[in-house]
Amino acid sequence: MKTLIIGAKGMLGTELAKTFEKYNPILWNSSDIDITEKEQIDEKIMSLAPELIINAAAFTAVDKCEEQEELATKVNGRAVGYLADIAYQIGAILVHYSTDYVFDGTKKQGYVEDDMPNPISAYGRSKLEGEKAILSIMSRANMNVRDNDGAEFKFYIIRTSWLFGQAGKNFVETMISMGQGHEPLKVVNDQFGSPTYASDLAKATLEIIESNKPFGIYHRTNDGQTSWYDFAKEIFKVFEKDVDLSACSTEEYPTPTKRPKYSILLSTKLKPMRSWQSALKDYKLNRHSETIIK
Repeated sequence: MKTLIIGAKGMLGTELAKTFEKYNPILWNSSDIDITEKEQIDEKIMSLAPELIINAAAFTAVDKCEEQEELATKVNGRAVGYLADIAYQIGAILVHYSTDYVFDGTKKQGYVEDDMPNPISAYGRSKLEGEKAILSIMSRANMNVRDNDGAEFKFYIIRTSWLFGQAGKNFVETMISMGQGHEPLKVVNDQFGSPTYASDLAKATLEIIESNKPFGIYHRTNDGQTSWYDFAKEIFKVFEKDVDLSACSTEEYPTPTKRPKYSILLSTKLKPMRSWQSALKDYKLNRHSETIIK
């Protein structure tokens, strides 16, 4: 299966490149393609003619999205529509990653795949625009199929949350770095979600593809839920760091971005992945043990 991975230098893209290695994936980064330029996407991807397009490129700096919402929407929204359109034209499967931030965080029990999105941040709004762009192509394809003038649009939207991994900034590395300063740390204890190991998400993506799961929206995170504070506690425990850690409220630690309070993603379509605690231990064992793609 001829596979193209876009955003291959990022945290998730690096893991996808390793996980899909048997398919000899073509690895593109921002120097290879500007996904915000439709003509470039049409020309380069049409010429390459991949059977599978995995889009791991995104503007993920959540607080910067508040300052640069137009750019965030361009990258996370409109560009995804360009990828969806060319994937449909050439009959390729499109895999795109979305986020817990498309929800408002008011549902304590967590969100299933068909819950109604209601983002409360620029980042969440931009990612929802990407989802809408894909679903718009799906609607168009379905109309063409009914008119006997088109083929099925093959796509997977995979929502995930609290991603950590080797090739990029993430909460685990931030805590380890801050913990080395021997200063007291405060972490919010009233925001809840499910940490997700990038390596596990890449493997889950491969499983979805190879098992020919029905096209649509999926939630994939490591199993279990926690607060940022309890996540930090577990990080320091696993990495054997003695840190003066205390809990605080969101109000005590204001940020430019309004974050969802309860952003647990529940999967109704797939079996649970391993626990986030187990994944964190595995991350420690494999941390910096492999060469990162340059």
